[in-house]
Amino acid sequence: MSFSLSPAAPARTSVLGRLVSAFAALWLATCLSGCGAINRVPSLEEQAKSAWSEVQNQYQRRADLIPNLVETVKGYAKQEQETLTRVTEARAKATSVQVDASTVSDPEKFKQFQDAQNQLSGALGRLLASVEAYPDLKSNQNFLALQSQLEGTENRIAVARRDYIQAVQAYNTEIRTIPGRWIASWFYPEAKPMETFTSTPGAERAPNVKF
Repeated sequence: MSFSLSPAAPARTSVLGRLVSAFAALWLATCLSGCGAINRVPSLEEQAKSAWSEVQNQYQRRADLIPNLVETVKGYAKQEQETLTRVTEARAKATSVQVDASTVSDPEKFKQFQDAQNQLSGALGRLLASVEAYPDLKSNQNFLALQSQLEGTENRIAVARRDYIQAVQAYNTEIRTIPGRWIASWFYPEAKPMETFTSTPGAERAPNVKF
């Protein structure tokens, strides 16, 4: 005598499995929500995004200072036209590459942003170094005010980058380790690791813009 399962048997088993999984997920969600663990992934994500916004704000502040700086230097150092042009072009490129909170997980976009800002930092550094040859410019009150603002902005950029790196490290660690990895896969499947700054020579300290 032979026996065979009816077609309905696998279907009942499948439905039962889904129900068990659903109840297990509901039970786990209830337990995790009680201790706040279920909200840790989005909380850390928002903190990292907020830190990124501050990075953008400080880079924009620097970009806003550069046109006045270029005009001031131009009035005293017309022979530095090539250096001034490079700064202006680097600023235009840096401000054209935008990475908002929704694309901060895109490695290519983030690298473009960092490269553009590094190029601007380099061009700006060469411009400020050239000022050594112009005593009158170094004592100009407008230049001194811009120098002070730029120095403060570079310090704030360094702090904002540090805070962002720390926030991203906490978020990325959470979604890559257990139980955060499980929570992210079940409840926040859209959560992706965020990009962070790579080390560049001198990145650990703000550029010195004093003369």
